[in-house]
Amino acid sequence: MIAKTQEEIEGLRRAGKLLAEALRHTATLVVPGVSTAALDLAAEEYIRAAGAVPAFLNYTPEGAAYAFPAALCVSINDEVVHGIPDEERLVEEGDLVMLDLGLSLDGYFADAAITVCAGACDEKGRVLIEATQEALREALKVARPGARMGDIGAAIEAVARKYGLGVVEDLGGHSLGRVPHEGPFVPNLGEAGKGHVLEEGLVLAIEPIFTEGGGDIELMEDEWTYVTADGSRSAETEHTVLITKDGVEVLTA
Repeated sequence: MIAKTQEEIEGLRRAGKLLAEALRHTATLVVPGVSTAALDLAAEEYIRAAGAVPAFLNYTPEGAAYAFPAALCVSINDEVVHGIPDEERLVEEGDLVMLDLGLSLDGYFADAAITVCAGACDEKGRVLIEATQEALREALKVARPGARMGDIGAAIEAVARKYGLGVVEDLGGHSLGRVPHEGPFVPNLGEAGKGHVLEEGLVLAIEPIFTEGGGDIELMEDEWTYVTADGSRSAETEHTVLITKDGVEVLTA
């Protein structure tokens, strides 16, 4: 967890702005009948056309069985994270579709995610999605120099409890900058006043992940996709943010 220089911050701002545009463009394509592979292709083409590189394509984190084979993670309904796009996987009416996208621009990384509903959305699905958005807003209110990671986790967890939703304890955010992922872990639940102290210049990906049921997850046979253990639906919202002297700047707004 290393504070970034002013030069690095400017590079991360450029990367974050482009990622926000790419993710917003891809989200508009989520309609019933589209394949997850088509969403992946659209995201990759947008990123490369702007002179950037997909961060997830061929990325092999420590412990992974093989490199991730796509630019975009598309996780639907009970799929929590790291869903692998497939030409035969078609989005259906009412699906909750989580798009997780990362890129590198001039060597600077940004990471963001959004959950959208394909076509008409049921009330429970809408609440689930909006709760993750609210949780991220609450996390941003407490993220400032001198605060601790536990403050972020506690703020996120409080929103989940407010709506009676599950929190995925085993997954969360991370720091990033010149690499797509680095420590420390940014929790989605925790105790205020505990954990790493935040410093001005830190860049974090904060990503609340909630479920309609419990927080336990299982790894699928593809060795990348995590699903809820109880089959309940999941949603996530993620932004890359910079800790400033006054609070936070959302780089992927």
